[in-house]
Amino acid sequence: MSQAGSAASDLIVVGNSSDDPFAIDVAYAMGQSEDIADLISMKSFANSEFCPRFISDEQDFANIGNKLQGKNVVIVSTSNLLMSRQSLAMRNLLIARAAKENGAAEVVLVEPDLYYSAQDRGPRNDLGTTDAERSEEDRKKFDGQPFTAKLYAQMLRLAGVDHVVTVHNHSSAVQSMFSEVFEGGFHNLIPYEIYIDYLLNSNIVNYGKDGAGLALCAPDEGARDFVLEMFAGMGLSNARFVLLDKERTGERDVAITLHAESESTFEQLDGHDIVLFDDMVRTGSTVVQSCQFLKQINPGKTVFAVSHFYASDEGREKMASPSIDEIVTLNTIPTILNRDVQGRLRRKMVVLKIEKWLARNLCEILKLPEPQSNSLYQIDMSSKNERFQRKIWLSEELKELPNSK
Repeated sequence: MSQAGSAASDLIVVGNSSDDPFAIDVAYAMGQSEDIADLISMKSFANSEFCPRFISDEQDFANIGNKLQGKNVVIVSTSNLLMSRQSLAMRNLLIARAAKENGAAEVVLVEPDLYYSAQDRGPRNDLGTTDAERSEEDRKKFDGQPFTAKLYAQMLRLAGVDHVVTVHNHSSAVQSMFSEVFEGGFHNLIPYEIYIDYLLNSNIVNYGKDGAGLALCAPDEGARDFVLEMFAGMGLSNARFVLLDKERTGERDVAITLHAESESTFEQLDGHDIVLFDDMVRTGSTVVQSCQFLKQINPGKTVFAVSHFYASDEGREKMASPSIDEIVTLNTIPTILNRDVQGRLRRKMVVLKIEKWLARNLCEILKLPEPQSNSLYQIDMSSKNERFQRKIWLSEELKELPNSK
């Protein structure tokens, strides 16, 4: 058996449900040929209790409790419209315990959008670390609540999870605490290469030699390091970097200004296509106000790139604002691929599907051969998007040109 075949035989990829498209795509990208439904049964008893069962040969009495001996089990968990995150979290615990109690060598939980990350501290100073000293007002916000993210991490470890893999987590408190609980088994993957590849190879932004006419924007100091890393990775010496400052004036209101340490001024950004990056968006208040602020400098185009897109009704309504010309997001929350969930935003939305990129990283974590794929992601774009129609038209025209391949 080849090295790749041997590695694949020691790997089992499952999801929270047997027909989860995201989990199926990750499994396929990692070389798994079996359907998830043929590997695990997602049983529920008559009293509604969930009981997963890794499927075994009914006639095999020699390996009871050892079917998964030496295997790596990857559990892919993404949110959906049918189950609450609480239900999905409990299913993760039971699937992980089932894997470990049947001999699995390592259990990896893949949660692209890590559950309970918003509940990243408690009411006391010893319940969660922050970048700045916590004020009484901050601690009061959590008065009477549990430090849920820590409880979730501890429960995952108790259930048998050895590694937790997530994407672009926004909370330093969660990252610190998960790293402590999992002792090096926490992996917060930052999608630099996906964004860089798409910006360099698509027509979503226009720029001249070495990035002339392009600016990357960090909406606050929290995003500064991420955007600077992006800036360096693109290798465009004539591109610009701009840093904004925001001060929250209410639950839904922020005041946006140009940060005193911004490397570019308003005058230098005139006519530039500007790409504003953030890790997540819920209500859309901050990004809309940031783009409205940027529109004052007469940009060519404003593009909002975000890793986790929570498609709330309020967010969709706000981000339909003409201050945002285009939206690029990842499918860490796969419901964003649903056209009804996108609503009117589908006319300016591009979704980059990251299953292949995740598979590559998982193979590295588990020390498996890298999947045979040249692509990092797949592009999903509504047919209502004019750029999509133009790209199809151009490709059809190119087929008719002499010497086209």
